[in-house]
Amino acid sequence: METIDQETMKEKTHIPPHTGGDANSTTNNKPGQIRVIRRNGKVAAYEASKIEVAMTKAFLAVEGDQAPASDRIHSLVRQLTQQITEAFTRRLSGSGTIHIEDIQDQVELALMRSGEQKVARAYVLYREEHRRARENASIFSDLKVTNPDANVLHITLDNGQRTPINMPHIRKTIEDACQGISDVNAELILKDLQRNLFDGLTIKDLRKAMVMCARTFIERDPNYTYVTARILLDELRAEALSFLGIQEQASVAEMSKVYPLYFKQFLRKGIELELLNPELEKFDLDKITNAFLAERDQQFTYLGLQTLYDRYFIHSDEIRFELPQAFFMRVAMGLALEEENREEKAIEFYRLLSSFDYMSSTPTLFNSGTLRSQLSSCYLTTIPDNLDGIYSAIKDNALLQKFAGGLGNDWTPVRAMGAHIKGTNGKSQGVVPFLNVADATAIAVNQGGKRKGAVCAYLE
Repeated sequence: METIDQETMKEKTHIPPHTGGDANSTTNNKPGQIRVIRRNGKVAAYEASKIEVAMTKAFLAVEGDQAPASDRIHSLVRQLTQQITEAFTRRLSGSGTIHIEDIQDQVELALMRSGEQKVARAYVLYREEHRRARENASIFSDLKVTNPDANVLHITLDNGQRTPINMPHIRKTIEDACQGISDVNAELILKDLQRNLFDGLTIKDLRKAMVMCARTFIERDPNYTYVTARILLDELRAEALSFLGIQEQASVAEMSKVYPLYFKQFLRKGIELELLNPELEKFDLDKITNAFLAERDQQFTYLGLQTLYDRYFIHSDEIRFELPQAFFMRVAMGLALEEENREEKAIEFYRLLSSFDYMSSTPTLFNSGTLRSQLSSCYLTTIPDNLDGIYSAIKDNALLQKFAGGLGNDWTPVRAMGAHIKGTNGKSQGVVPFLNVADATAIAVNQGGKRKGAVCAYLE
């Protein structure tokens, strides 16, 4: 990413598109910060003021010397800059990295959407002019003797050590994710990924970038949702297997052999962390693990797997160590605990769930096989017309929500506003103040730590 051209613009197409940070900025992995990847792989802080400068000079090139004095242009530039920044904030959830080319693409789009086609066209022409200049410079630089390691990007390991990024491994991961899926192109994903890599990124940054780059192609062809899910699955396998001390990584082909060992380790670790029911380890685990269908991991869409990753898979300190087929088997075993032939029933339930032909309700998926197997989706209660009953019902709401239950409260018996209160010889405030307390309780106590509380109030 070149710095902003400081020369006086002599042509209308001479518009510096630079919108990133300072060339001397260092890489900082601060939360809540958007960073810009320059064309040389270095990372700089995102600065909205750079976008304002670039667009102001674009208007200057088209409208002449009157542009700097125009309140309309200054107001429009500020508005467009804010829109661009908000778009990146939404896309990256407040923090992350974005390539300088993506910023310039967004500037072009914002100018065209605002009706400034002449300015946008001049901006496009200037970018193309400088792209050709960089290509020519690259041709001549290839003739010079350079340090072969100068442009090698490094990854920062968890122990702080730096090592060159293993691009052949990344390429194989993406190609494996695309295998057997029509109308997808691994090279396109890899090319987009390379634009988003920077020197010194962490393993977490790399895995996130792989998923995010693949995800952007879903709009182009829906089949990329399966590719993205497989890349996310590769991340999940690495996270789970390394946490359990089995191995650092496993391919799709290897998982059919890894799953049996992994599942036994998974149960042992879950019981040790007091997350799983110890009864699960009393099943005939050899029989259970022989029933695993590892290939069914491949049938997930991105949204489905991401939802399971975010909310459903068992974790310890935000490290997910439950894989998809282990998730379905854990649920199935929890449902079969009281069955006479529980291994056979568990396998039967597992095959049904993992086929996606049937899916249990959220509380069952959350809690089956855990220490608190609360499997019901909804609870209906009637609120009595006295303080003890009202606050006892609100307490029940909190306890039921704690383990992922939705609630329906019938408030019909509670007296209306202005009704006589015998004990105090006063008048009732009606149900609304109590509904506020119930609402606050629903906010304070979410459903099993996985999703917001849900309460419905009925009045007849």
